[in-house]
Amino acid sequence: MKFAHLADCHIGSWRDPLLADLNIKAFERAIDISIQENLDFVIIAGDLFNTSLPSLDYLKKATKKLKQLKDSSIPCYLIPGSHDFSPSGKTMLDVLEHAGLCINVAKGEEVEGKLKLNFTIDKKTGVKITGLLGKKGGLEKNYYAALLREPLEQEPGYKIFLFHSLLTELKPKELEKSDSQPMSLLPKNFDYYAGGHPHFIFSEKIENYGIISYPGPIFPNSFKELEDLQHGGFYIIEGNNAEWVPIKLYDVVNIRIDVGHKTVEQVESLLKKKIEENDFNNKVVAIRMKGILESGKPSDINFREFYNKLKEKGAYVILKNSSALTSREFEDIKIEVSNTNKLENSLIEEQISKGDLQDIDAFEFTKYLIKVLDTSKQEGERAYDFEKRIKEEIDRMVN
Repeated sequence: MKFAHLADCHIGSWRDPLLADLNIKAFERAIDISIQENLDFVIIAGDLFNTSLPSLDYLKKATKKLKQLKDSSIPCYLIPGSHDFSPSGKTMLDVLEHAGLCINVAKGEEVEGKLKLNFTIDKKTGVKITGLLGKKGGLEKNYYAALLREPLEQEPGYKIFLFHSLLTELKPKELEKSDSQPMSLLPKNFDYYAGGHPHFIFSEKIENYGIISYPGPIFPNSFKELEDLQHGGFYIIEGNNAEWVPIKLYDVVNIRIDVGHKTVEQVESLLKKKIEENDFNNKVVAIRMKGILESGKPSDINFREFYNKLKEKGAYVILKNSSALTSREFEDIKIEVSNTNKLENSLIEEQISKGDLQDIDAFEFTKYLIKVLDTSKQEGERAYDFEKRIKEEIDRMVN
């Protein structure tokens, strides 16, 4: 028996069209490899798409690859991840399942107030597969709390459990502050636990459980992941061996510059030197700048000139992150807070004390404005209507 374990494909996640194209190509490559390897089946542990309503272009491409998988007699078993749901609980995965392109194995029934999961049996291998979906904010924990464990743990045969949660005991240092669930929430005695949600690579046999694996994303899903992971991948499992298969479409070159104690001219000179000394042909370039300029403003740096130089040297995609780049013209604000709401309130009060909004209730005005601007687009709402609704709400507030 040989199968693939994918997770966190996040198809449609990048706004940059070139990176979005690489994202879907990475998924296509994973499916092509699965077909070439003549695998028995493929499992996807959540977040196939980045949103419950992906664009038609990406949906068409993903559907085409799943159809090729089906035509090769390789079933695809999956669970919805936290990104696969709309606010009303709808998911495009239901459409794919009704079309016969995949099977959602997160299915069960309520028995005397408890959740009894059903197994999906792979016809070719007899493997028994089940799992639980992932929800935003770790809300899937309630499903685990209500889970009937005994029937799952006593079921004989080779068993696979799909889950979409970060397990506390396996958290790497960079995720130590992230929400997580204890491993004890998982039912024991499965042979393989196919994990998704945290974007790191891990596979190890755990006593009383089995092999627990996280393959990481198929393609990096953020600037930092491009820097750290460079590329994505997935696992191919055969027996007790889980082999991670990298999907490398382009090399990533990191340019990191600490601007501390440097003038704008010195930063530009350093950036120019790095561009002249390195090969960027057909590569993804990630430029990160941080620190406080000795003089001048971040906007004084002529990024356009360096962007053009990189393009001349054949760079495929150029990304810049200057969120931690600032100048001495800005003052640091030091606020001790224990949660996001307190931080938001403190920042508003700090700015109001310096501002011109003295003739109105500035605090309430700002809080309400933030609330309006944080409004999400409703399901099926056109972009035009969404923008119009937000503008009308702000007009009412101002008037």
